[in-house]
Amino acid sequence: MPLSAHTPAEEMSGPYPRRWWALLVLCLSLLIVVMANTSLVVAAPDLTKDLGLSSSDLQWVIDGYTVPYAALMLVLGAIGDKYSRRGALVLGLLVFAGGSVMGGLVHETNLVVIARAIMGVGAAVVMPATLSLLVAIFPRAERAKAITAWSATSGLAIAAGPVAAGWLLEEHAWGSTFLMNVPIAVLGVIGALLLVPPSKAEGMGRIDYIGGLLSIVFIGSLVYATIEGPHFGWGAGPITAAVVAAVGLPAFVAWESKHPNPMLDVRKFKERPFSGSMLAVLFFFFGTFGSIYYSTQFLQFVLGYNALETGIRLLPLAGAVFVGAAVTGRLAPKLGVKLVVGAGMVIGTAGVFLLTQIESGSTYTHFLTPLLMLGFAIGLSLSPATDTIMGSFPESELGVGGGANDTALELGGALGIAVLGSLLATSYKDKLTDMIGGRLPAEAMDVAKDSVGGGLAVAEHVAETPNGGPQQAQTLIEAVHESFAHAIAHTSLIGAIVMGAGTLIVIAVLPGRKAKGNHRQEDAAEAETVGAA
Repeated sequence: MPLSAHTPAEEMSGPYPRRWWALLVLCLSLLIVVMANTSLVVAAPDLTKDLGLSSSDLQWVIDGYTVPYAALMLVLGAIGDKYSRRGALVLGLLVFAGGSVMGGLVHETNLVVIARAIMGVGAAVVMPATLSLLVAIFPRAERAKAITAWSATSGLAIAAGPVAAGWLLEEHAWGSTFLMNVPIAVLGVIGALLLVPPSKAEGMGRIDYIGGLLSIVFIGSLVYATIEGPHFGWGAGPITAAVVAAVGLPAFVAWESKHPNPMLDVRKFKERPFSGSMLAVLFFFFGTFGSIYYSTQFLQFVLGYNALETGIRLLPLAGAVFVGAAVTGRLAPKLGVKLVVGAGMVIGTAGVFLLTQIESGSTYTHFLTPLLMLGFAIGLSLSPATDTIMGSFPESELGVGGGANDTALELGGALGIAVLGSLLATSYKDKLTDMIGGRLPAEAMDVAKDSVGGGLAVAEHVAETPNGGPQQAQTLIEAVHESFAHAIAHTSLIGAIVMGAGTLIVIAVLPGRKAKGNHRQEDAAEAETVGAA
């Protein structure tokens, strides 16, 4: 057997012998892309203190990654299809590593945001490439199992990022949370060259760059407006972006409907399995990403856990993802996508709803059950929805399929963090104003209302001032804790309502089990070949 993989997947007479090793490389590549977001959550306090970040600065350090990541996946997935899926994976990992090096070495806010944006570009190449290569390498009879492993890796990364970052922050500065990506990316590049076979679309034709540009404008403007407007006010920038997004969507649909070789065939949204699965991914990650985002803040700022302790307490979520993935691997073929995805969304909605019971005296155990439910729901729902989405695309458009799936995932997560995060901030600010309004100087009150971290920083300052003291500081701390707990409960109610409505829509759109028959003959035809491999 040759040391490196050089025979294109499309030219192989049977299944690729080292496909499971190749899957390990693809999952490793996916792992660092997702970890790049989750690890930064626990590093945020150190970043804020060291760089003197405002809440706006911190938001863009986090979301500087999200905008290019969400906006470029569809286009870069198509380019990978056209020229080289493995080449796209390698190039994306190198760009991602370069951005990580820059982020770990600079000490100026704008440069950190730029580094995060570079990482987002690399991630936008990597993520659709992992899915398209997976589908190209694995025969249909094994594809669901491979996608289940891919989906479980996403759940693992949600917990692995905070744990790894927290461990590094025990002894090192926040820059280490960027630099930890580099050796993993290098390992991914080596693994891709040795174990992942080349692959590209055959007879794909010219890329629809105008449609690609319209998709970038629409998605990028939508994500920017969603992040900037709710958090920092609807000024000229967010309003302009929202108008551009509103105009860009119909322009994209009109262009793609008439183009002979569209970037994304929008007629696919008339197919209920595809549109239902896309909506499931979008709604599901709206609720889960938002709730995990503010639950992590409660663990750090209210319960006082450091970065490593917070990461360790997210590990049950990762374990629940693997349990859910194991269950869906057995149930989805028997019960069908509609029932399994619908059940997962119901469980996830219930998990978010449980967070409405959070109060200032809540402990970690009050978060444990919701985290377990969300993790189990991710494992149960994501892989059958992703398998359905990828099964809707021909072999020549696997990168586009991966880009569509990943765009729905990232867009849902970005909307969840932005919209629910904005509701959280508003609810916290209003409650804190009701509790202590007029008892602090105006400037200190503005800082305290800005965030829970700001409120605790003001309390620390009050404890050291002659006009304050420990008792006044403790009163402020209790008010901050109660306000933030109230904000979580209120925001979780809204999140659960949105997820519940999304669940009903998804169940109504997804067809019954008859849709599962699409690939049965193909599965049967491949089963003998796979068994002989």
